[in-house]
Amino acid sequence: MNYSSLSIEQKLDLIFGLYKNHGHEDYIGEPVSQIEHMCQSAQLAEKEGFDSEVILAAFFHDIGHLLNHLENTESMGGFGVKRHEQIGADFLRNLGFPDKIPQLVENHVQAKRYLTFRFPEYLEKLSEASKKTLEFQGGPMDYDEALAFENDPLFDISLLMRNWDEEAKDENIPLPDLEKYISLAREVLYSSSIN
Repeated sequence: MNYSSLSIEQKLDLIFGLYKNHGHEDYIGEPVSQIEHMCQSAQLAEKEGFDSEVILAAFFHDIGHLLNHLENTESMGGFGVKRHEQIGADFLRNLGFPDKIPQLVENHVQAKRYLTFRFPEYLEKLSEASKKTLEFQGGPMDYDEALAFENDPLFDISLLMRNWDEEAKDENIPLPDLEKYISLAREVLYSSSIN
């Protein structure tokens, strides 16, 4: 579906409606909900002093798992949406977000594949759900894939995104006001639309 013709406010209603209506769903075998995971990821990016685009990428990195409420998606055997990183990135591009955001959304899975190739012990640090989804995501990279990924201009931030993804699973952390992320998204979409 083409969302590019929507107004900025309609786009924000669409995106954040997903979080408000479905964000409290189980986060594929983890001890937190989707919305808790997304907020914690964004808070970690913010704590490290990153800009609005990186904070939003951290917030949106798993949005593909929520898109089964808007379009037909394929499941990873009960562990969320298959190719959620690509589906989420395409959705964000379609909405008009600058490419850094969807690229980082795509890269968070590539970073997991990279780290499990480059550091085999990293695999043991993954949760059981994350190990299971890795099977659907192509497993560890091969040498050529890893070399190409190391040359990605967003490589370093992508590895940080992966760390935030792994860390953002703490139970009983109070949710921030979503209005904060809505405002950030509004600013970025507006800025993107006039450039």
